[in-house]
Amino acid sequence: MSVPLLHLQDRLTRLSIAPELGASLVNWQVSATDQALLRPADEAALNSGNPRRLGCYPLAPWSNRIAEGGFLRPDGWLALTPNTGHDPYPIHGSAWQQAWRVEHHSKRRARLSLDSAVPFAYRATLDIHLHEGCLSIDLHATHLDSSATWYGLGLHPYFPRYPDTRLQAAARSVWLADEGGLPSRQAKVPEDWHFATAQALPAAVVDHAFSGWPGDCVIEQPGAGYRLVCNARGAGHFLLFCPHEQPFFCFEPVSHPINAHHLPGRPGLRLLQQGETTHLGFSVQYQPL
Repeated sequence: MSVPLLHLQDRLTRLSIAPELGASLVNWQVSATDQALLRPADEAALNSGNPRRLGCYPLAPWSNRIAEGGFLRPDGWLALTPNTGHDPYPIHGSAWQQAWRVEHHSKRRARLSLDSAVPFAYRATLDIHLHEGCLSIDLHATHLDSSATWYGLGLHPYFPRYPDTRLQAAARSVWLADEGGLPSRQAKVPEDWHFATAQALPAAVVDHAFSGWPGDCVIEQPGAGYRLVCNARGAGHFLLFCPHEQPFFCFEPVSHPINAHHLPGRPGLRLLQQGETTHLGFSVQYQPL
């Protein structure tokens, strides 16, 4: 399988993008050393056609899982079905499972777009820009369906994990589940997950949403010789996924917590009328140590 790629490059870094694979970022690397700044994707990962094996992909028109087989819109129930073979819930919207068009491509910029009819009509655009080692991503979604609908956005980057990886990302609370299901209540962030100051990633598995996040994050990679200074816009929450004994972790800026469509007050979701737009932005600045 041959996957067409776009390539961007600034003075410090280079980036490859696979528009046909859900607008996924494939590899972001330091030009001088080939150091991977996102989880590296080899040919096998690229040829799998699966964005989950690449560096980052957009989440629209929602992030993570939705329970109960759908959700209620102002004019009635919208039924949803699972969209993967491994998860009982529809997950991460529909944008990551469709091919995007290339609207613009230059040395340091690309704009991709998607007109989707699934699970309702919307248009998404993804603007990607490299400048002096800073990767900037802006995701917009415009509602095109005649029925008003709840929207959420996110990005799903995979970062390399080393023994000395450290994370700084302050949050006010974490979402927990009472009986092992989807999160249903907020709680104080436990000490092992308290990243108000930089600390090592937990040894145990973490797969949770955190709220009350101001949008700032620092990922320190001392042994690899760099840090990433991040800032999100339109994302008051993040998801942290640290799988067991894997060389990566996910830090996902999102507009809403998991299953927000069924949480009281629908935290972080926006009800869009036809023609209205919502936006999420994320910048990641590479800094050599």
